[in-house]
Amino acid sequence: MARGGDNLQVLSALDAAKTQWYHFTAIIVAGMGFFTDAYDLFCISLVTKLLGRIYYTDTSKPDPGSLPPNVAAAVNGVAFCGTLAGQLFFGWLGDKLGRKSVYGMTLMLMVICSVASGLSFGHTPNGVMATLCFFRFWLGFGIGGDYPLSATIMSEYANKKTRGAFIAAVFAMQGFGILAGGIVTLIISAAFRAGYPAPAYQDNAAASTVSQADFVWRIILMLGALPALLTYYWRMKMPETARYTALVAKNAKQAAADMSKVLQTEIVDEQEKLDEMVTSSANSFGLFSREFARRHGFHLLGTASTWFLLDIAFYSQNLFQKDIFTSINWIPKAKTMSALEEVFRISRAQTLIALCGTVPGYWFTVALIDVVGRFAIQLLGFFMMTVFMLGLAVPYHHWTTPGNHIGFVVMYAFTFFFANFGPNSTTFIVPAEIFPARLRSTCHGISAASGKAGAIIGAFGFLYAAQNQDKSKADHGYPAGIGVRNSLFVLAGVNMLGFFLTFLVPESKGKSLEEMSGEADDGEEAGGAGRAVRPSETQMV
Repeated sequence: MARGGDNLQVLSALDAAKTQWYHFTAIIVAGMGFFTDAYDLFCISLVTKLLGRIYYTDTSKPDPGSLPPNVAAAVNGVAFCGTLAGQLFFGWLGDKLGRKSVYGMTLMLMVICSVASGLSFGHTPNGVMATLCFFRFWLGFGIGGDYPLSATIMSEYANKKTRGAFIAAVFAMQGFGILAGGIVTLIISAAFRAGYPAPAYQDNAAASTVSQADFVWRIILMLGALPALLTYYWRMKMPETARYTALVAKNAKQAAADMSKVLQTEIVDEQEKLDEMVTSSANSFGLFSREFARRHGFHLLGTASTWFLLDIAFYSQNLFQKDIFTSINWIPKAKTMSALEEVFRISRAQTLIALCGTVPGYWFTVALIDVVGRFAIQLLGFFMMTVFMLGLAVPYHHWTTPGNHIGFVVMYAFTFFFANFGPNSTTFIVPAEIFPARLRSTCHGISAASGKAGAIIGAFGFLYAAQNQDKSKADHGYPAGIGVRNSLFVLAGVNMLGFFLTFLVPESKGKSLEEMSGEADDGEEAGGAGRAVRPSETQMV
């Protein structure tokens, strides 16, 4: 075995490094990408009602216009499709060209497409929606690349002791991105509402949507370019990760020089030892080889399937928001408000949900992941999400009767909390820790893309499934579904399946990346990494 003391000095130095300023720089630089991702992906849901009013209102109807189901699905879902493609493509490219250079590409793509989304043009509603969808697909493509690259860069920079917390902190920036989307929308809609007052739709349909409202959604989307642009310079200044330079580019001298600067200590370059390490059979098999399947096949199945199931549940939760917000009167009926009033109310509700249910869960993970471990947090999260989904589904009639709506909101907020203090964080962290350096970004990209496939099912499959079983009571343009109560039962089952599939994923707490991936093994103990770290043999809940 070539473990522990026999590892390259540059990698051992990174594993043992005390937490210092460069760690926080890496968190901020990688995290701001994630902040931008979340802002860009989630802000569209804040303005879809406004888009419906501006482009699809028929003033002779009693209710304001809304996006037709196929247009709504395209506007909201096209970025997810782009993200899925970007995760696979940039994940693979990150292992081929290096983390740093590909990181810059994804960032510029996000900046350009955020601005272009806001400039969507056309003479007809369909023309505007088509150009918006086109640019949001490519925006999603850039965002997709950020997932594997942010996670991989942070895992390769971090030390052994606090690696989980550092990667979780990068992911936690997603919560702040969602929060920022809500706050920015609140400010812009409030400013336009004050500057251009308008009556409610039921009082004056034509005057309820002022022409200036068209600027509101464009400004909100374009502001997504700002954080990405601000971090581009700092991203380009960061050196390539030592693990990529050494284990993939096979340049021990460059890796030692880069990390000597970063760690401010003298590191010897060990080219001979590196050559011996990278030519061993433990470091030469490819993704589609029998050896990969034997060592990491179950690991990849575990990370991809749990992320897939988590995102089905996580993204379907948005479906219940409109019912919840309407029932507790956070968002009154559309016809009782002007267009800008509706945007203001929706963003206020989303901001409160992010503040109470979304952001705290992420930071609980940051605080506890290196204490409790990834395995325990993921199991707990899936289990509690199952419990709260059943808690919503079984007495569903009780929750929908007047006077019990606040209880529904509390239960709903807890499912969000345990998603974020649970599998929503851990499914992002673990794939960046357990695969070999030359395949790390690719495997994370595959796992993340699997998650986005789940998100598409959650967001759009359940949009149809959750419709009332009586077609006359279903939303306009939608067929009858299985109803919200039955949808909640299905989602509880999805979470329970995620709980059991978590047992395929190894615990990586306190272990070096080379120990986890098997790159520190010699050729003879090929199964070592996968064998040594089964969660069921280390810690159980």
